Amino acid sequence: MKKFIIFSIITILLLFLGYKYLFLVRNQVSIYKENGVSYIAKVDSKSFYIYKYGKWEKSFIKGVNIGAAKPGAYPGELAITKDEYMRWFKEISAMNADTIRVYTILKPEFYDALYEYNRTAIKPLYIFQGVWANEDDLKKFKNTHNPKIKNGFKEDIKTLVDIIHGNAKLSAKSGYASGNYTKEVSPYVMGWILGIEWDPELVNNTNAINKNISDYNGKFLYTEKASPFEIFLGESGDYAIQYETEKYKMQRPVSFTNWVTTDVLKHPNEPLETEDMAEVNTEHIKKKDTFKSGLFAAYHIYPYYPDSMNYQHEYSSFKDENGKVDTYKAYLKDLIKEHTVPVLVAEFGVPAARGMAHRSVYMGYNQGNLDEKSQGEMDVAMLKDIYDEGYAGGLIFTWQDEWFKRTWNNMDLDIADRRAYWSNTQTNEQEFGILAFDPGNKESICYVDGDVSDWKKDKPIISDDNMKIYTKSDEKYLYIMADVKNFNFDEDKLLIPIDITPKSGNLKYKDLNIELKRPTDMIIALDKKAGSRIVVDAYYDSFYYMYAYKALKKDGTSMIDKNSTYEKKDTGIFNPMYLCLNRQLYLPQDNKSIPLEKYETGKLVKGDGNPKNKDFNSLTDFSVNKDKIEIRIPWQLLNVMDPSSKMIMDNFYEKKDIAPLKIDGLYEGGILIRDNKVVDNSEMKLYSWKEWETPTYHERLKLSYNIIKDAFKSIGY
Repeated sequence: MKKFIIFSIITILLLFLGYKYLFLVRNQVSIYKENGVSYIAKVDSKSFYIYKYGKWEKSFIKGVNIGAAKPGAYPGELAITKDEYMRWFKEISAMNADTIRVYTILKPEFYDALYEYNRTAIKPLYIFQGVWANEDDLKKFKNTHNPKIKNGFKEDIKTLVDIIHGNAKLSAKSGYASGNYTKEVSPYVMGWILGIEWDPELVNNTNAINKNISDYNGKFLYTEKASPFEIFLGESGDYAIQYETEKYKMQRPVSFTNWVTTDVLKHPNEPLETEDMAEVNTEHIKKKDTFKSGLFAAYHIYPYYPDSMNYQHEYSSFKDENGKVDTYKAYLKDLIKEHTVPVLVAEFGVPAARGMAHRSVYMGYNQGNLDEKSQGEMDVAMLKDIYDEGYAGGLIFTWQDEWFKRTWNNMDLDIADRRAYWSNTQTNEQEFGILAFDPGNKESICYVDGDVSDWKKDKPIISDDNMKIYTKSDEKYLYIMADVKNFNFDEDKLLIPIDITPKSGNLKYKDLNIELKRPTDMIIALDKKAGSRIVVDAYYDSFYYMYAYKALKKDGTSMIDKNSTYEKKDTGIFNPMYLCLNRQLYLPQDNKSIPLEKYETGKLVKGDGNPKNKDFNSLTDFSVNKDKIEIRIPWQLLNVMDPSSKMIMDNFYEKKDIAPLKIDGLYEGGILIRDNKVVDNSEMKLYSWKEWETPTYHERLKLSYNIIKDAFKSIGY
């Protein structure tokens, strides 16, 4: 019996040690050595290969980009914690991604988290490490061969090589990462992606003033027929390889950020000159036999911009195997023909945001005004196109939502240094993420879903015989709940008038011939027959002000029709609310002009806004459950420039611009219309809210997450 017990203990120990050994082997990243140089990844003319378990395995890269910010902080504050990175790495890996991309030097916590995660993960997460270029210097000198730019870029390359080898210490500097970098993460770095989306004027100016620079012949890279700008890239790449090879005896694949704006293709029907005026051809950068890992190309490719993606004839006439127009696939087919090295789509995706900035004319893969389910389906469709066309992989933009971002068509409507403190779903750039940041520490204060139990502790600000109206708000929305006696959405109309500025407002709603109790700036109109929407006092219409009154075309005329009545107070006119999608365009190949394109962003969508429910639609604006009506309105649709400091838009015509004005709160009321008669028109009461410096938020995986998860599992080798 005693011998049996001893034998059993030894057997268990051996099994445990064997399991532990297998576990360690399984997680150990293999490193290939040749002639004294180590590398974990290499490329051929089409694909990436990763060295695993003593052999090279072909890999189709699938992953996400990760930004440097979270709510309440800008990227330069580098506020993301190690615990957050660890949690995100687990979620990214569970999504069946194998790779992440970062754009610049991050703080030690990122590399510490990557090291610790990969030590215990079943499959390691690899990274593509980016090297940023100082955009302020680029704008100032407009020449990448300027010593400050070139030397600064090389210094950042050197620093990052030391960082991934756990051998760097950076002094504190405002807006930059700093600290002790001690973790060796080089076995997980798949490659370098050097640079940014290069401004075409920078490219052309660099080429114009450096015509004497005609060639580069380095230790690992050289150029052939390269422009001075391409020579700058080749020299920078060679420096990265040389420094890491000489100091750490290691190499990894190298690429240079590029995008459609500076691709090598000609786009004869591109309406914007700057989008087809410069070319960056990384095929002019060649590798020597001394560089074993190899070069690859890295492009940011989106389906809706530049406009040649819509208007190039070959793209708009191209149909996929199902007979549908696929301008994205058409472009991918063209681009890959230009390359003898693997091409990685280093950014692609669409945002699950309410606001929109560009339209994909034939595919509907728009820059915004998409729900989370559509986001996932469209991202997956693009990934399939990328795979089918023989690309080396695709990295979705992006992992997490970014509250600090701006978008060209509404960036004048908020306050730049307050963006990070609230969530503006009208700014599509903020909601490219697969991971959402929703207001509230654990859950939102209200879900617009027909269940009004989350209002049970609230008191109405309006209470009369026919209706009670409740209001509250958070970092993203103004919420309204109306309890209306015998409400019938099929027949009745409910109006919520809002007075937000003391500088203007209508005392009458002319279209419906309704007297208003206070000077009213917006009206939320729930009307099944005519369509539900929010409308704005014509005098307080920022779209009209920007594109009719202020902005002028080259010939001095307005971009949209002027109406001098709109420039007067208290006319009783309320306008639909629009966002611009494109200013007037001229298509050179077609020899025709396209007028300014807009869309009505004030239209309201009926649905279920609760992420826990099976019918969840992230674009929901209101829900109706018999007598109970719930509404959520993005702050920007109320002309609020920053809810965290109670700043709204001042009088445009007085200030000669869109400028902020401080308020105490807003006034709102309720108007019930039944059988085309006003049966209730309440007094308008004040709603105020507390200002904040630190926003509340909680993380939520969007509906797109599981859709992408399934695709990442099925697409690839």
